Amino acid sequence: MTAHRSFFRAATAVAATTVAAAVLTACGGNDDSAGGHGGHKSSAPASKGNHNSADVSFATGMIPHHRQAVEMAELADSRASSAEVKSLSKDIEKAQGPEIKKMSGWLKSWDQKVPEEMPGMDHSEHGMPGMMKPEDMDKLKKSSGKKFDDAFLKMMVEHHEGAVMMAATEKSDGKYKPAKDMAQDITTSQTAEIKQMNKLLGK
Repeated sequence: MTAHRSFFRAATAVAATTVAAAVLTACGGNDDSAGGHGGHKSSAPASKGNHNSADVSFATGMIPHHRQAVEMAELADSRASSAEVKSLSKDIEKAQGPEIKKMSGWLKSWDQKVPEEMPGMDHSEHGMPGMMKPEDMDKLKKSSGKKFDDAFLKMMVEHHEGAVMMAATEKSDGKYKPAKDMAQDITTSQTAEIKQMNKLLGK
């Protein structure tokens, strides 16, 4: 096992040297924590040569989109009455938190600005489908029990549908494989959660 690891490290070092020589403009900052969703396979840095504007748009838009979903999910801890809603909210936090970190790492390595985290900011006017307006978020924060459960499920269905639309654009127009892989993961997981939420709503 040790010999195998030594070989792998040596091979990785050679590959990294080759990439650095071939692509002088490649950015460092590959502290992209590999955790996450679906085990994305890419040990190479997110260099300027292997992504396009669709990848940048996907990460730039999906970060605040995910942040709002996590914010909504965190509200469920103290406000939801349904065990199913609480469990679903935990799944959303667990999946989307690591994806936010991963996409932030991509943007940094591409010399792109990571969207600032500004709670309460109205992102709904920035062209991202499914984003809730500040007044919707306020209404959710002020509700509890069954009223919260119903509002949360309806809002999150709309939010997830927006994410699936954004993922579809990345899958068709993007170039960076880890981003396209994440888009597929989002499509699969959130489509399943939409079905689950509609079932809880009695649809």
